[in-house]
Amino acid sequence: MKMQEHLSAFSEQELRRYARHLVMPEVGAEGQRRMKEAAILIVGVGGLGSPAAYYLAAAGVGRIGLVDFDKVEFANLHRQILHFTTDVGRTKLESASEKLRSLNPDIDIELYETALKSDNALDIVKAYDIVLDGTDNFPTRYLVNDACVLLGKPNVYGSIFRFEGQASVFWAERGPCYRCLYPHPPPPGEVPNCAEAGVLGVLPGLVGTIQATEALKLILGKGEPLIGTLLTVDTLSMEFRRFEVQKDANCHICGQEPTIRELIDYELFCGVGPPGESIAGVPQLTVQELGARLRDGDGVILLDVREPHELRVSRLDPCVHIPMDDVPERLNELNKDDEILVLCSGGRRSQAIAEYLLEQGFKSVKNVAGGINAYAVEVDDSMPTY
Repeated sequence: MKMQEHLSAFSEQELRRYARHLVMPEVGAEGQRRMKEAAILIVGVGGLGSPAAYYLAAAGVGRIGLVDFDKVEFANLHRQILHFTTDVGRTKLESASEKLRSLNPDIDIELYETALKSDNALDIVKAYDIVLDGTDNFPTRYLVNDACVLLGKPNVYGSIFRFEGQASVFWAERGPCYRCLYPHPPPPGEVPNCAEAGVLGVLPGLVGTIQATEALKLILGKGEPLIGTLLTVDTLSMEFRRFEVQKDANCHICGQEPTIRELIDYELFCGVGPPGESIAGVPQLTVQELGARLRDGDGVILLDVREPHELRVSRLDPCVHIPMDDVPERLNELNKDDEILVLCSGGRRSQAIAEYLLEQGFKSVKNVAGGINAYAVEVDDSMPTY
């Protein structure tokens, strides 16, 4: 009788769609009903969020929320499988929702075309059972973690770098949170993002699918979720490794005496911030201001600290090109009395180099906030991004 009650929750089309789930003892009608009643928020529909959203929609998760504010670019297409060549220029939410609704019209897709911030994160996250973190930057990663801890939600985490990936489930009520593993973000410029370091296109598909698997396990209450475990994968050796992660009694948000009781200013916490403000003693220059300075030809030195292959994608001239790692041994090529504007792809490497130059006695140094990719979006849309 109970089985019939569970089956009655599905239409004939749904029964056909989920037939391979329904015959599994570990899922069955009750498990499929749990999926239908579940709500998962996916923050970012890029490399990780694309495969995760695709499989969760296909599995029949009844309500999927998508948070993103970017547009589809050509450089996304080798890994972000929800977006096609014809989607370039569209918002990622428009592209993703179209694919997911076509894949499974029986589920609800809710869209949040905004950046997740401290003033909206709790309102968005609280409406969902599980949060899947598909972000690629530290401010949002810490924000997702803290919102989940404050609201008691599980945070299904994933990250990627070139050929390597990580995944875990951070759930402070049952184990550690992200801050227990990484209490503090790395200094700006120390860890390159995908645009700076590159990523093998299939890697986010692998890690995003692991995230989707963990989310479904949480819904079904089956198996052993990656709570208290960091799973890593090296695709060059195809080696998976598991590391135990302990809950930190001194964690600032989930420890015995937490000091974080509300969401904070994550950009400043992670060493980045709004253009025009000084960060770590380095004045920030907006890309609009950079454009004006270049048009005026007022004699500033534009120091591009990207790698040579990045300059083949986009560049601004005239510039002095010294890759980040070569700057210390090539300081003699720069004049300490010149005004130097430091540029990279996104503003993080250039921030680190600007700090270094000031420490070495350079008198006037500014970081170009947002880097050349922001310049391409906000100043010169004929310039490619990556």
